[in-house]
Amino acid sequence: MPQEQASLRQVLEFMVAAGIETPLEDRPVDRFARSAPAEASAVPRAVPASPEMAGRAIPAVQPMTGGVAAVPLAPDAAVMEARRLAASAPDLETLRALLDAFEGCALKSTASRLVFADGTPGAPVMIVGEAPGRDEDETGRPFVGRAGQLLDKMLSSIGLSREHVYIANTVPWRPPGNRTPTPQEIAICLPFITRQIELSGPKVLVTMGAPATQTLLGQKEGILRLRGRWFEYALAGKPIPALATLHPAYLLRQPSQKALAWRDLRALRARLREPG
Repeated sequence: MPQEQASLRQVLEFMVAAGIETPLEDRPVDRFARSAPAEASAVPRAVPASPEMAGRAIPAVQPMTGGVAAVPLAPDAAVMEARRLAASAPDLETLRALLDAFEGCALKSTASRLVFADGTPGAPVMIVGEAPGRDEDETGRPFVGRAGQLLDKMLSSIGLSREHVYIANTVPWRPPGNRTPTPQEIAICLPFITRQIELSGPKVLVTMGAPATQTLLGQKEGILRLRGRWFEYALAGKPIPALATLHPAYLLRQPSQKALAWRDLRALRARLREPG
């Protein structure tokens, strides 16, 4: 008997540790009916924040405004609000402030900071990638880390540097785990990058990688079919040449494709040397 009691005690201790606190009864009990009134009148308890989320605002529940709790924007409403805000920005500084305050994209709640741009606004070349990664999320600058170092070398090979270009991403917040942004996230952020291109007014647009190329140039093919091709990007009613090429992060994974990127860079250099 002492051995059986010890075994039962160990089972009970295990069940309690596992969170099983309600024993079975002889007859079935409708616990939903029993607990509904109590749950309806209970005051919600605060959930301790995880270390990763400590100090961050959680947009799922907004403060009360005029006695009514604000709710997150539905996707369609978020797109409409993004269009309204982007169109209202007279310059890049205002656009950045509006984007930083925008609450319509869920990626903002998981990213460390906004990654808006780098380089020189108004430069002849504007480069647009997909979305920030870990290094970009930590620094607030696009194309840093290994991919950024390779981009710098690529630009240097045709006589350019970051001071000669303006760099941004289709999505300005890092997706969790560096995953690909969803079509919904891209649609919500699209008005901002479109306005960013308009306000910068580049002579040539370079889209790096499939997501940026497909989003901005309206294409559906893969990047290996699209790269090296010139398209027209409608900039405030005036089309400008747009070149699709491979993303530096892809080239790090596939070094054998650097020869293709070099062809694209030479085509970019030739276009920049054209008069007008």
